[in-house]
Amino acid sequence: MVEKEEGGLSEEEVAQYDRQIRLWGLEAQKRLRASRVLLVGMKGLGAEVAKNLILAGVKGLTMLDHQQVSQEDTRAQFLIPVGSLGRNRAEASLERMQNLNPMVDVKADPESVESKPEEFFTQFDAVCLTCCSRDVMVKIDQICHKNGVKFFTGDVFGYHGYMFADLGEHEFVEEKTKVAKVSPGVEDGLDTKKAKLDSSETTMVKKHVVFCQLKEALAVNWSGEKAKAVLKRTTLDYFLLQATASLKWLLSVPWSEVSWARRWSR
Repeated sequence: MVEKEEGGLSEEEVAQYDRQIRLWGLEAQKRLRASRVLLVGMKGLGAEVAKNLILAGVKGLTMLDHQQVSQEDTRAQFLIPVGSLGRNRAEASLERMQNLNPMVDVKADPESVESKPEEFFTQFDAVCLTCCSRDVMVKIDQICHKNGVKFFTGDVFGYHGYMFADLGEHEFVEEKTKVAKVSPGVEDGLDTKKAKLDSSETTMVKKHVVFCQLKEALAVNWSGEKAKAVLKRTTLDYFLLQATASLKWLLSVPWSEVSWARRWSR
């Protein structure tokens, strides 16, 4: 049995995650090793997310997918071995996923995300959805937001994709260049401006962010004048997230105001 070091990681874990510890520190790696993540949808995007989470060293990862392996999956999902056509996608991905990092507890759940009760999601520290309908995304985000579970959702469509995160209330620190005080009466020249922003001195500033829920993000009314101004700076990815909306919503958007829509219409 490998002895645990002071910090909660074993010698084997410290050796395995040495580069990551150098990058984001021991405390961050300890939080990763204590995290349990639910990943819904094991198509191409889900496989990439699962691979990154397991290599990063989370405590446990549960893959939830009720679909069977299709011909498309055999070409786009690198975790599915040859000859798995017709098998459950999550179960077919399990062996290769576990082999990536034996120190992570990897599970495959062949049930549908829609059949899961609310308490199922509360056992995880983070929930990540892929390949889900708008109604499912909104419902699970509300469950996660209420119970303090971090929520992520995303999907890809050819060269385009989207990602949404609801982390509830999030506190962090940001390194800022320290602004030096200039004595009264000193002329405001180039040297003075450089002295005000001395890049050699920095200070850590505490930040607090409250994330909105997915339902609020999707409920933006684009018909107002203020919204039209924002629309010009809005990327295509937002509307991919809205693509599951009704035809009524699609017709309500003033597409002539969207810069990329004007370019495509030429």
